[in-house]
Amino acid sequence: MELGVIGEGGHSKVIMDIVRCQNDEVKAILDDKYEELVCYDDGIYRGPVASAPQLLEENEHLKFIVAIGNNSVRKTIVTSLDFTNESFVSLIHPSAIISPSAKIGRGTVVMAQCTINADAVIGNHTIINTGAIVEHDSKVSDYAHVAPHATLTGAVTVHEGTMIGAGAAVIPGKRIGEWSVIGAGSTVVSNIPSFSTAVGSPARVTHCNNITEITPRKDVIMSYEHG
Repeated sequence: MELGVIGEGGHSKVIMDIVRCQNDEVKAILDDKYEELVCYDDGIYRGPVASAPQLLEENEHLKFIVAIGNNSVRKTIVTSLDFTNESFVSLIHPSAIISPSAKIGRGTVVMAQCTINADAVIGNHTIINTGAIVEHDSKVSDYAHVAPHATLTGAVTVHEGTMIGAGAAVIPGKRIGEWSVIGAGSTVVSNIPSFSTAVGSPARVTHCNNITEITPRKDVIMSYEHG
């Protein structure tokens, strides 16, 4: 498979490792730290994100992955490109355990040693990070991020854009509202409202997030150094 990787920060390094494991071929690395499209001798294009439509027009077989750890920036890029879902590819590390009945959306990354169990549903452009567990019947919506070694037990619902911190745990049947943040190591034992931050064990809401920070302006997408 021929890939265009969008983003060249810390998160993209891990994604590149998955690409190498799958023996896919990276044709382009796009980041706004590049001002213009350049073709190097090794055949990899490097240029700004805005050059993605040009590359897709020139190579209809090219597939893209947005290698950005920040949920809101990732959504802004996908929205601004306005590609069809078929233009994006999901990447799954070979050490991940995926139930045959689980569903994984486009543009999603499942990293090393993750487990996604029966009838779990993972949305588009979502990150299931190293060693995370998504148990049976759980639903993780678009642009969410389940950080390393976090655990979603059975029938948990995580709405769009939410960040589940490293090592956090959510007990069965609980709902995490959209664009919320669950602190690292927290234990969620009750539903968490949208646009809020919850920390501790048991997790308690500490404040409501500033919604203006959730969706950055499309004309302000800087270099993507987000891990």
